Amino acid sequence: MSDTVGLINHVQNAYARCIDDGKLEEWPDFFEDDCVYKITTVDNYAQGLEAGVIFANSKGMLRDRVASLREANIYERHLYRHFLGQAWIISEVADEVRSETSFIVARIMRDGTTDVYATGRYVDAYRLNGGKPKLRERIVVCDSSRFDTLLALPL
Repeated sequence: MSDTVGLINHVQNAYARCIDDGKLEEWPDFFEDDCVYKITTVDNYAQGLEAGVIFANSKGMLRDRVASLREANIYERHLYRHFLGQAWIISEVADEVRSETSFIVARIMRDGTTDVYATGRYVDAYRLNGGKPKLRERIVVCDSSRFDTLLALPL
């Protein structure tokens, strides 16, 4: 199990670094072609409600989201800085690993203002493709039910 924890922690950190460094075009590569990415609240998740603030069910939809962020959407430029806890392995069966990882995301605006933007946990299902985990599902479960209208970058 410890090898799996290290592997998932490594991928988690690479994922956060990709977003924090503004390399959004690389972000979809952390996912399988047929995947789910959803941002929801802790209450909705606990009740099993499917609705999410953001929902995508393919890598193509993730690429479209990045393209719209780069070309179509107008929003104040900002950066994220992720702080991640250690991955907790829920299960490991055959080539699938389910894990949860706590996160805090700080948002840094162009004027230098920094705020805690989001806290929560990633509820993930990874497919181990020859030792290279890809996300089959990432549900971003945010602790707060309030979302800033500037939710543009992926969490």
